[in-house]
Amino acid sequence: MSFWLRLAVVVGVLWLSGLSGCTPSGQSPVSEEKEPHFVLGKSRVNAMDFRGAIEAFEQCLEANPHSAAAHFELGWLYDEKESDPAAAIYHYQEYVKLNPSADNAEVIKQRIYRCKQQLAADVLPLPSTPAAQQQLEKLSDQNRQLQDEVGKWRAYYASQLAAAKTNSTTITPPGGGPPPDANPISDQPAAASTAALPRSNPGRPASSGSTAAAPRTHKIAPGETAVGLTRKFGIKLSSLQAANPGVNLSRIRVGQVLNLPPP
Repeated sequence: MSFWLRLAVVVGVLWLSGLSGCTPSGQSPVSEEKEPHFVLGKSRVNAMDFRGAIEAFEQCLEANPHSAAAHFELGWLYDEKESDPAAAIYHYQEYVKLNPSADNAEVIKQRIYRCKQQLAADVLPLPSTPAAQQQLEKLSDQNRQLQDEVGKWRAYYASQLAAAKTNSTTITPPGGGPPPDANPISDQPAAASTAALPRSNPGRPASSGSTAAAPRTHKIAPGETAVGLTRKFGIKLSSLQAANPGVNLSRIRVGQVLNLPPP
C-alpha cells in the first residue's frame, strides 16, 4: 500500500505543476492554434484571402488577447501582404512580449527594425543624414517665414476691417471682390472709400492717405497665454479673438504674431 500511496502523491504533484505552468491566457501555444478563428485565418491565408485572414486573426485576439500566435500571423500579414509597417511593428512587438523565448525572436526583432526603417522612409524620404539635416533646417526656416507672413496679413486685415467698421469705409481684399462685413457709404468718392492692401510688404502700414491706424501686434514669447495677454495689455479676451479671426487662442505658439485690439 505504501508504494501506491507514494505513486499517488507523485502524480498529484505533477498535476499541480502542470497547472502552475499554464500561459497567462490559460492556453498553450498548441491550443492557441486550435482556436476556431485562428484555424479560419490560416485557411484564408492558404486561399490567399489576406484581408479575410486579418479579420479572422483579429477576431481570434478578441477571444484571446494573449494569443502570441495570432499576433505573429497579423504581424506577418501587415508586413508582407498589406504594406502597413506601423501595424506590423505593433503585432510583432506583442508577439515577442508574449513569447520572448521563441526560436524566431531575434528574426522578429530584425523585422521590427526593418519596418521602422520603412516607416521613417515613407514619412520623410531623404538621401543622407547631412542632406536630411540641411533640408530640415531649410523647411524650418521657410515655415517660420510663412508663419510671420500669415501673421502680418491677419493683423493688417483685422485692423483694416476694424477701421472700415468704425469709419464706414470699404477695404479691398487681395484678388478684389467685396470684403466681408463692409459697410461703404454710397455718397463718398470711390477712391476715398477704398483702402488698398499693400502688395509687397504686408507688415507695412497703409499709406498716409488711409484712415486706418497702424495695427498693434505682439509676438508670442515662451510661457505667454491668451489670458495673460489680456491682463498684460488691458484688453478683453473676446476683443482679442475678434481681432484675430480664425486663430485658436487656446493653442497659440511661440513666435506667432497676434493683432492687439484697442484697450
